[in-house]
Amino acid sequence: MQNNILPKHIAIIMDGNGRWAKKRFLPRLVGHNQGVKSLKEIVRYSSDIGIEYLTVYAFSTENWARPKTEVNGIIKLLFDAMKEYINELIENNVKMKIIGDKETIPENVMELFNDCENRTKNNTGMQFNIAFNYGSRQEIVHSVKEIAKMCLENKVDINEINEELIQSNLYTKDMPDPDFVIRTSGEIRISNFLLWQISYSELYFTKTYWPDFNKSEYKKALEEYQSRKRRYGKI
Repeated sequence: MQNNILPKHIAIIMDGNGRWAKKRFLPRLVGHNQGVKSLKEIVRYSSDIGIEYLTVYAFSTENWARPKTEVNGIIKLLFDAMKEYINELIENNVKMKIIGDKETIPENVMELFNDCENRTKNNTGMQFNIAFNYGSRQEIVHSVKEIAKMCLENKVDINEINEELIQSNLYTKDMPDPDFVIRTSGEIRISNFLLWQISYSELYFTKTYWPDFNKSEYKKALEEYQSRKRRYGKI
């Protein structure tokens, strides 16, 4: 693997926790717990090799429709992992940011998110984005509403609306678009994740379930990225 041509921004759809557990006749939450362990390994390695931005799809707006016991279990796992892991993020100079609809996140969870963001906000290393209560269509609607408000307040003329203005009102406004999108578990779809931002991203799909997606699998994905030639619609 050549470190001089690594993606600047990697986005990951962490999929397959439930199927990993089912295959082993284990409760789904055991799969989610193992998935948290995989996430820690990937975050550490990404920071070590110099990835500047890592965005992971942790919980979508649609995930609230899952059984209540599973939703509560996922939130508790994330809650516990963040409390346990925050000091390591600080020690490794990693900045953490939550992207998603923060208005409807449970108050106790949002308090923890805010604490983690505040404690890492001055870090200058990799930015680790957790997409929680996130849906890309909802994000685009949010951006459109913000721009409509500006027009009504005569802050923006309708003829001034362009890609840059839409981008500046997305949750990811302060970061570059992903260069590389990874999805685990064998599913070949995007599932309402960063639809605007990944227009020219390289996509990588692996049959490996997320709990088994370790450093070795990650290196394999990065080597595949390095073998491609990005054209951005050009010849």
